[in-house]
Amino acid sequence: MPDRGGGPTGPRIRAGRPSRRVRTLLVTLGVLAVLGMAFTMFAGFWTDWLWYRSVHYSSVFTTTLTTKIGLFFVFGLLMAVAVGLNIWLAHRLRPPLSAMSMEQQSLDRYRMAIAPYKKWLLLAITALVGLIAGASASSQWRIWLMWVNGVPFHEKDPQFHLDVAFYAFDLPWYRFLLGFGFAAAILSLIAAALTHYLYGGLRVTSPGARATAAATGHLSVLLGIFVALKAVAYWLDRYGLAVKSSDFKATDNWTGLRYVDANAYLPAKTILFCIAVICALLFFATLWRRTWQLPVIGFGLMVLSAILIGGLYPAIVQKFQVQPNEQAKEAPYVQKNLKATREAYGIDDTEVSEYAGKSATTDKAKLRDEANDAASIRILDPNIVSPTFQVLQQMKNYYGFPTNLDVDRYPTKDGKEQDTVLGLRELNLDGIPKNNWINDHFRYTHGFGVVAAKGTEANANGEPVFTEYDLPSQGDLGTYEQRVYYGEKTTTYSIVGGPQKEIDYSDDDGEKTTSYRGNSGVNLDNPINRAAYAVAFNEPQILYSGAIGKGSRILYNRTPKERVEAVAPWLTIDGDAYPAVVKGRIQWIVDAYTTTNGYPYSSRTTLGDTTADSLTATNNSRAVVAQQNQVNYIRNSVKATVDAYTGEVKLYQWDTKDPVLKTWMKAFPDTVQPKSAISGDLMDHLRYPQDLFKVQRELLTRYHVTDAETFLTGSEVWQVPDDPTNKSGNAVPPYYLSMKMPGQDQQAFSLSTTFTPNGRYNLSAFMSVDAEAGTSDYGKIRILKLPTRTTVDGPKQVQSQFNSEQDIAAAIKLLKGGDSEVEYGNLLTVPLDGGLLYVEPVYVRGGGLKYPLLRKVLVTYEGRTAFENTLGEALDKVFGTKSSAPKPPETGTTVPPGTSDPTVKQALEDAQKAFDAGQQALKDGPDWDAYAKAQKDLQDALKRAEEAQAKADRTGGKNGDKAGSGEQNGDKTGEKNNEKNNEKNNEKNSEQSGDKNGS
Repeated sequence: MPDRGGGPTGPRIRAGRPSRRVRTLLVTLGVLAVLGMAFTMFAGFWTDWLWYRSVHYSSVFTTTLTTKIGLFFVFGLLMAVAVGLNIWLAHRLRPPLSAMSMEQQSLDRYRMAIAPYKKWLLLAITALVGLIAGASASSQWRIWLMWVNGVPFHEKDPQFHLDVAFYAFDLPWYRFLLGFGFAAAILSLIAAALTHYLYGGLRVTSPGARATAAATGHLSVLLGIFVALKAVAYWLDRYGLAVKSSDFKATDNWTGLRYVDANAYLPAKTILFCIAVICALLFFATLWRRTWQLPVIGFGLMVLSAILIGGLYPAIVQKFQVQPNEQAKEAPYVQKNLKATREAYGIDDTEVSEYAGKSATTDKAKLRDEANDAASIRILDPNIVSPTFQVLQQMKNYYGFPTNLDVDRYPTKDGKEQDTVLGLRELNLDGIPKNNWINDHFRYTHGFGVVAAKGTEANANGEPVFTEYDLPSQGDLGTYEQRVYYGEKTTTYSIVGGPQKEIDYSDDDGEKTTSYRGNSGVNLDNPINRAAYAVAFNEPQILYSGAIGKGSRILYNRTPKERVEAVAPWLTIDGDAYPAVVKGRIQWIVDAYTTTNGYPYSSRTTLGDTTADSLTATNNSRAVVAQQNQVNYIRNSVKATVDAYTGEVKLYQWDTKDPVLKTWMKAFPDTVQPKSAISGDLMDHLRYPQDLFKVQRELLTRYHVTDAETFLTGSEVWQVPDDPTNKSGNAVPPYYLSMKMPGQDQQAFSLSTTFTPNGRYNLSAFMSVDAEAGTSDYGKIRILKLPTRTTVDGPKQVQSQFNSEQDIAAAIKLLKGGDSEVEYGNLLTVPLDGGLLYVEPVYVRGGGLKYPLLRKVLVTYEGRTAFENTLGEALDKVFGTKSSAPKPPETGTTVPPGTSDPTVKQALEDAQKAFDAGQQALKDGPDWDAYAKAQKDLQDALKRAEEAQAKADRTGGKNGDKAGSGEQNGDKTGEKNNEKNNEKNNEKNSEQSGDKNGS
């Protein structure tokens, strides 16, 4: 165009076009953005690979990754080809001339607009559907691996007589393929129809035929494929009835065929399959007949049949055949469900025996002696005493204990095993003196030592009797690696082994430091690794910090459950990992399960619900880590360990018969070690897992019966009672306890719970499982079923009885005086000579520290209740006589570890006598004058003990640095005395405050 302006001529600048410099800058920024995104994706992949290689499970990473990539490309390509081919075919079959109509003239504009970009548009559409389909398929890697590696169960379902492996491994994969086929057929049909419409093969408003012959043939074939897939779906639905969930008043989550399924739905599915096959053939015949008449009639017949045969007919059968005589009709199918459910959950060998609920022995002395032998009654509640461990054994603010401690078995000095409550002194970053990047990730990197206490004892002050204590820890556990780099509270990363020293602890000689010497973690010597972790953790300092040097390693994924789940993503992880000292190492022991949702006739359960109790409600870290929340088969097939120092993960095959585990071992070879590799020392600490027990007890509320008639009436339905010790409304947790069930010769480490009738509070049954691994009875479930014609108090009734008894209520009111709080411990139930003995420790949180101390023990047996200072006294009162067995030494008067000074011993004995006198004064009246005198004597005795201990320490006694400072050096006795001296000024107000225990 000529220049119409009058200005000078010269080089023209196109309006709106950026300069070369700006274009260069934009291109550079674009390239950098692409490179940044690419490196971010690479960083995630690379750090994952490095982590799996560091834990020696790189095969898990590569197998999972290659499976996902393979599924992505195979099914993404199949979907892209299916949709793209049908678009291309529809375009190829377009009519040469379009009809002269307003509709076609409007479409001409769109045809002309996309004409230059047809190939690119086709590629874009196929790529999009391929990416979506590939991503969806890659998420099914577990189903693929189970299908391709499945091993037989050697058990057949009672309806179709197929191996259970078909339902567990094959059917899920066939259903995925069927779903993929439906998606491909529908997307291809939509894409082809739109293409035919755009190019005139289909007309909506134009005169003449609505579709060309080519379009009719093309779309009819796609519809025929869809209907053929529907026929396959009807056929698979027949087998799906064996694993179908349905509403059934006999039980929730009923699975399997019922009468209406076997006699109505099953023949209906077969008939619908035949109709669908005929209908599909009619659609394919359109290629020759070029008419929609027969296919449309066939499709309408199929829909009508689905409504009448698949919906109305089963409803008629249910209404007029089943409901009038439901019990007789359903009984054979309920019997199949009972058998399958009990086998699938491992409760088929449960031993149910009648239990009187009332003692037949009149000899009280004999009963008193039998009470000592019936159980090693644990009065130290691991779910309450963590704050006590924290105050007495934390030592440093940068250490902490978990909310819930663990129960295990350890030998005493005389070689006998005792129930022990223990916890690790783990890293607590909230307690370090100053938070910064160096302190949080380089200096404070680990916890230190085990703290353990006898489960069956408490000293005179209500504190635990520690068997492993102080910092560094010392006691009965011997020598072991005490540093804890991996634990339940260790949720952040640490960089160790480099130039920066790490803090162990500090004492009077200053800080004790260390440098990590394990081979765990990922080496950061490589700048690529540092850059990848800087991006992955969004922490740029990792890239350039001088605190990282030769030998530096980064530790992450440090909780035991997290590590086991990562190396075995096909396992469901128990909510409670627990530590044990094994061969000089602290090992975390993690129970893991294999599950499936495809066991025919076995009723389903929701793991998240059935494993919830009053503990998981307040501590989410105890929740089960489920790969599949709805299951109908579960096995504790793997025992795993995680080394607290090196982080090394080992998986051991526990259930050698489980076909699901065998399938995964084929998919991931050499990841699970054989059961024979479990050492004897480790075997001593393995136990029956809590979450499996909770699943089984929930099933046994209904499935303890073995005949269909009783099951259908519902007269024997039980329920797991709510925890009576709190108001959470959640189920009572099961408890570990060494006890002797009827018929056993000696105590066994057990896991137990109680049942109440549905909607009532009296006791209906007591359940226990032998939890001690390596014994012949391990996993043996025993249920003591109480008579229905009489009532035996259940947990809530016992707790109510405790709270309502006048003397006990008055004493508890006194314990609650001032700023004290009363907290009830675990309510333990122990079978004893036909009756049931209930024991409950009572803790008091008093003073400024507010940590629980054991003050009283509640005991009841057949209506007789005692509320005394010690378990022995309470049992004596309940049975009206003292035990004839040799009395163990009173732990309340024991001398602190390492103390042998006679003056200290005498002073502590005087303190014990004064304390007992004060307790007696509370019972007698109460007599406040006598109580005040006893408190004064107690303070004087403790002061003498403290002075004598300090003097002995100054002369070089073993405990020289303990008497003066309980907080710095972990001296339990010194801290108790300091606490009591600090409360001396409150003595004058004791009568008004009501806090009569001088806590």
